[in-house]
Amino acid sequence: QVQLAETGGGSVQSGGSLRLSCAVSGYTYSRYCMGRFRQVPGKEREGAAVIREDGSTSHADSVKGLFTISQDNAKNTLYLEMSSLKPEDTATYYCATRRRVFGETCPAIRADFSYWGRETQVTVSS
Repeated sequence: QVQLAETGGGSVQSGGSLRLSCAVSGYTYSRYCMGRFRQVPGKEREGAAVIREDGSTSHADSVKGLFTISQDNAKNTLYLEMSSLKPEDTATYYCATRRRVFGETCPAIRADFSYWGRETQVTVSS
């Protein structure tokens, strides 16, 4: 059974940094997508970044240059480093994963992801 355990999150002032961690267990796919999503009340859950098993990444334009997704394969852990945080980054954040089909790029589409971690709240105050 695939499980994703979120840690990190919390409150920070504008301009600050946070790191979210997501430990994955029970996952046996050799090709996979791992993603970071966020959701603001009343809005759709949006993809912030994805990483593939080969370490290649994609970041949404809204976070490019500010957030960095990475993974530690030895620890089976996904990270999202967030810097220069702004109040509009306040949201509930999620990690997710799914099997990757050979050749696909892992677009950050919520409906495509099979396994989800519990939410973690990030609050950025001005």
